[in-house]
Amino acid sequence: MYADPTPETGQERTGRERTDHESAGSAEGAAPDGSARRALRLGLRPEPWKRGPVLAASALLLGLLMLLHGSVPNRIGHLGSLLETFLPWLGVFVPVLLAGALLRRSASAVVTLLLPVMVWLNLFGGLLGDRSRSGGDLTLVSHNVGADNPDPAGTARDLVAADADVLALEEITPEAGGVYERELARTYPFHTLLGTVGLWSRLPLSDTRAVDIEMDYGPLAATKPVDPAATRALRTTVATRQGPLAVYVAHLASVRVTPRDGFGTAQRDRGVRAIGTAVAGERNRRVVLLGDLNGTVDDRAFAGLTARMRSAQDVAGDGFGFTWPAGFPVARIDQILVGGVTADSSWVLPATGSDHLPVAARISW
Repeated sequence: MYADPTPETGQERTGRERTDHESAGSAEGAAPDGSARRALRLGLRPEPWKRGPVLAASALLLGLLMLLHGSVPNRIGHLGSLLETFLPWLGVFVPVLLAGALLRRSASAVVTLLLPVMVWLNLFGGLLGDRSRSGGDLTLVSHNVGADNPDPAGTARDLVAADADVLALEEITPEAGGVYERELARTYPFHTLLGTVGLWSRLPLSDTRAVDIEMDYGPLAATKPVDPAATRALRTTVATRQGPLAVYVAHLASVRVTPRDGFGTAQRDRGVRAIGTAVAGERNRRVVLLGDLNGTVDDRAFAGLTARMRSAQDVAGDGFGFTWPAGFPVARIDQILVGGVTADSSWVLPATGSDHLPVAARISW
């Protein structure tokens, strides 16, 4: 006696197993296509496009605000200048809105966010990389040393370590002026100090004079005696191996945000125009402007000046180069602007006892 192998049953089992394996293989192969189809079906459903209308509208408004910032009027509280001063920071709203769009699963908000992303990259994408190059004939440093600086001698020593050829200082108090002159004398044999601004140089200076930035104005301004201690801008000539270089140093009026006046820039804007007029009338075609201008070059108030001169940081810096406040810089209001010369590199120096960070640039002919 022996057991029947029942080949038919075995064949049937084998067939079933083969069919199961083939089905599994087919399912695995179809999984990606199925997932793509499901994603497409989900994207075509109206629900994700209807979700988050407020987020989508906010993304659209953000993009238009950056794109049309020049159309924001200045007549009421100088809102246009205020917006342009902090314009790069509008980009921080993009990840915030993106997080909200993903949480709400809003396809419309995600797509609309492409507008502010593209506008921001068009405006500031070029500032994200390092634009500097080697070389240069002259190193410039500018620093608002701060009227409340508790250690002017230490600040002077820090600036000497920067190894500049030309050093401009702003907001020098009468009490600190002698300290800077004493501490910088060994490194810089040539210097001029007019009011609250000064220039120290390794190279000879000539034709130095004060520049009126119209801090005092009105119908009686012309009849008032000039107060040398109140001088906040100067012009001088630095004798370089490549020829004379006209150097302007300026500390323009501060700006304030108040409920009554909004972004109060009127006095600063007069100073911008005055410096712009002086630069426009400069006979030397090689000109640099160093100082605390209390404004960014994105501010429309500086358009007349930046039409003639370029920001060394924009041309040859690394990143935005924010300088104020020193503890957490949010704006670059300390500038090195150049005309008729080339900016090869630009950088921000470490903090001193001031509430501003020093700025440096290397230029060539």
